[in-house]
Amino acid sequence: MSLILEELSANGAVGVAEIAAKLDVSTASIRRDLQTLEEQRLLTRTHGGAVANSTVYELPLRYRGGRHREEKRRIALAAAARVGAEIASVGLTGGTTTTEVARELAGRQDITVVTNALNIAAELALRPELKLIVTGGTARSESYELVGPLAEAALSGMNLDLAIVGVDGISVAGGLTTYHDIEAHTNEVLISRARRVVVVADASKVGKLAFVRICALDAVDELITDASAPAAELQALADAGIVVTTV
Repeated sequence: MSLILEELSANGAVGVAEIAAKLDVSTASIRRDLQTLEEQRLLTRTHGGAVANSTVYELPLRYRGGRHREEKRRIALAAAARVGAEIASVGLTGGTTTTEVARELAGRQDITVVTNALNIAAELALRPELKLIVTGGTARSESYELVGPLAEAALSGMNLDLAIVGVDGISVAGGLTTYHDIEAHTNEVLISRARRVVVVADASKVGKLAFVRICALDAVDELITDASAPAAELQALADAGIVVTTV
């Protein structure tokens, strides 16, 4: 189903025969998948295929885990290396790449992890070596993040050594961007409470402009991405004052 949603995100529509050929499965199987996704209100079926329900399309987190997996793992390893002995507190936003960072930090001792992501909290809650703080807030099913005034009130009382942030887009033109307005504001509050901010984003996010701005680039210290990101955009980000690390 993730391929169907990726095609919808990129093109706005999919054809049953085309997707069946790509996956080497029957058209009947694809039609069943389309029916399931329509029941989840993620698309609208048409004669011979389906169309996205929105021009600004967000893949739910459960369908994003397999995309760019190896790149995200390398990015996460590099980000976790930024959590040195001098770092006592780390803030993590939601997202597939930040989830990989959390897994890299799971065995660490003497650090406090603050997150508004339910899936990250569920994994780290089983790790007695570190201290976990979870914000309150309203849960978003698409990203598993807790957002809104309760989350922001909790974050506003904290001082973080480092924030590791996932985004849907990072560009010179738009700064850090995401699909959801309330999520953007909650992440902006987390960023504002950190002494240092590291963005983790695979190449598909670099140069991309999503619906809502989280914050300007001057709030960011470093971008960690993979080597397939567009070189011109990386240079522009570096010229804007961000340390750009490719892995």
